[in-house]
Amino acid sequence: MKKVLLIIVVLAAAVSVTVGCRQKAKSSGKLRIAVIPKGTTHVFWKSIHAGAVKAEQELRHVGVEVIWKGPLKEDDRESQITVMEGFTTRGVDGIVLAPLDDAALRRPVRDAVRSGIPVVIIDSGLKSDDYVSFVATDNYIGGRKAAEHLAKLLGGKGKVIMLRYLEGSASTMNREQGFLDVLKEKYPQIEIVSANQYGGATTESAYRASENLLAPLRTSDGGLSIDGIFCPNESTAFAMLRALQDSGLAGSVKYVGFDSSDRLVRGLKSGQLHGLVLQDPINMGYLGVKTMVKHLRGEKVKKRIDTGSVVATPENMNDPEIRNLLEPDYKKWLGE
Repeated sequence: MKKVLLIIVVLAAAVSVTVGCRQKAKSSGKLRIAVIPKGTTHVFWKSIHAGAVKAEQELRHVGVEVIWKGPLKEDDRESQITVMEGFTTRGVDGIVLAPLDDAALRRPVRDAVRSGIPVVIIDSGLKSDDYVSFVATDNYIGGRKAAEHLAKLLGGKGKVIMLRYLEGSASTMNREQGFLDVLKEKYPQIEIVSANQYGGATTESAYRASENLLAPLRTSDGGLSIDGIFCPNESTAFAMLRALQDSGLAGSVKYVGFDSSDRLVRGLKSGQLHGLVLQDPINMGYLGVKTMVKHLRGEKVKKRIDTGSVVATPENMNDPEIRNLLEPDYKKWLGE
């Protein structure tokens, strides 16, 4: 019995020391904020990183440090879970997380919170309430905007396909659902030919999926038997564009994507893309860190912060507001 009591006392003391150190860091203004993206290769995540660094530089004079670490690819759930567990063990003061799976990351988030480490969720949702705030685009609305724009381009009728991104990715699943709901609710003359194929986590896997999706839609005269295409993220959007270009079909159908990169901007400028739904990833990363710091300082924060979305087109792409979102200046903050 005495041995059991001794173990309990030792564990309690260890927890007290950990929490005490964290509270001391908070009161002294020295805060270590871990930012964990879904992946680290796409331009979108570089922009998230830039926003986090921007916040860090603004807050550096009061001792805020941002630690950036995440998996290379966006389908590596185990790697992201390992990163979460590592930061929990290290005892950082807060974690800003873009969960690449809305269910698989519940346990590591819960464990962090139980260890006294608050979590802010960015970009993509989590099937849990164990977080301080959710800072992200309303992805369902973004998908609806894509559908409205494509329907307008098609005059409210025609055949369309959608290449999905990755199962378990809440952000893109919401975009896909928003897109499908608008067509179902408002445009009965638009037929959805295919909406059940997935591109996967990389541009290469999405390129193969795009080729496979387009192949049976080829007509005898070398064209396509569809009128419109939607892809819900940067990697699927570029992969589909590349597949269309390689087949000599780019620009032959109305095409709407999501997010931005240099290659997608060129596609929009050349008329091979007819719309891109744009988020504000720099602002998302920035607000993720700022929201966490506010919470750690005892300030009240909103449970849901919508960072907004707009549709870029060949006609409005040179407007200053749209241009800043199409070509976010992430290099300014990352020194690339």
